[in-house]
Amino acid sequence: MLTHKTEIRVRYADTDKMQFVYNGKYLEYFEVGRTELLRFTGLSYAELERNGYQLPLIEANVKYKSPAFYDDILEIEAIVKELYSPKVHIEYVIRRKSTNELIAEGFTTHIFIKSDTKKAVRPPQIYIDALKKYFV
Repeated sequence: MLTHKTEIRVRYADTDKMQFVYNGKYLEYFEVGRTELLRFTGLSYAELERNGYQLPLIEANVKYKSPAFYDDILEIEAIVKELYSPKVHIEYVIRRKSTNELIAEGFTTHIFIKSDTKKAVRPPQIYIDALKKYFV
């Protein structure tokens, strides 16, 4: 299993009229967690793109547990539980750093496609090589 935590500070622009983080922002926070998880393995999303691959989203789910507010520092944990799968399924847990309170949890599911053809392909070897050390 591969897991990585990263932090983000809630910006004023992330909040709505109720002063809560707007519900759609959580998918952006998931993206931050996913990008940093990949970078943690030594493989950036930019490198995947340079090698001719993209990773479109095919499914997403968010469960909202407690609101986050302007200036909160949130900890985003991104988790990959399976390496050898045609789909990349990433789970997320977002907590308020100061209290460890659960804010939101969910998942995203992605597939690899070739950039030029937009056709689905198996996860490329550079992805497998970057992540396999976490699945020993």
